[in-house]
Amino acid sequence: MYFESRAHAGQLLAAQLVERYRYENCAVIALSDGGVLVGEQIAAQLHCILTMLVTEGIEVPGESISFGAVSQAGNFTYNSEFSSGEIEEYTSEFHGYLDDQKRQAFSRINRLIGDGGLIEPRLLRDRVIILVSDSFSDSALLNVAIDFLKPIHTIKLIVAAPVATIPAVDRLHIVADELHILDVKENFMGTDHYYDDNAVPSHEETIAKINQIVLNWR
Repeated sequence: MYFESRAHAGQLLAAQLVERYRYENCAVIALSDGGVLVGEQIAAQLHCILTMLVTEGIEVPGESISFGAVSQAGNFTYNSEFSSGEIEEYTSEFHGYLDDQKRQAFSRINRLIGDGGLIEPRLLRDRVIILVSDSFSDSALLNVAIDFLKPIHTIKLIVAAPVATIPAVDRLHIVADELHILDVKENFMGTDHYYDDNAVPSHEETIAKINQIVLNWR
């Protein structure tokens, strides 16, 4: 399945959600810049808050493997594909490097979002949470979001995306109350492959937009 744009995909997802959740107390949390373009359409139809969870990934030195990610709350979430033994091995071998990368990542996040951009728990508490991305190739972003939401009391967790891989969907079934995935891919070709229009605002532009939206909801 292919989409004209992320906004078009968001409209299709919104059509699935609006009848059931139009009058519910919802909040849409985008997990990427492209996810904001998808989530805008859902939030507009549900007339609810749209915000973004800003993260920074950290890779294992010398390997193109994600070790985990730091969220804007400062929490670090390990890649769930690692076993506890692998995490212990990497942590022992790269202890100083990983700690330094975590600090640098959190510092970059703080510079980006400024004073107004942190998601406030009170804006999410006792709501139906809709986590949105423009794709789920794996469960890395989802794991960070779940970790972030743990201390916040929510009514239901819905995950929505235009496209996802089979392993990602398997993980989503475990952690989410409800899934809205338009297309599940056995052979994932990369997020941009499924959109005709791949114009996505810069990270800085996206953060500035989200900051303004969040400030308007306070």
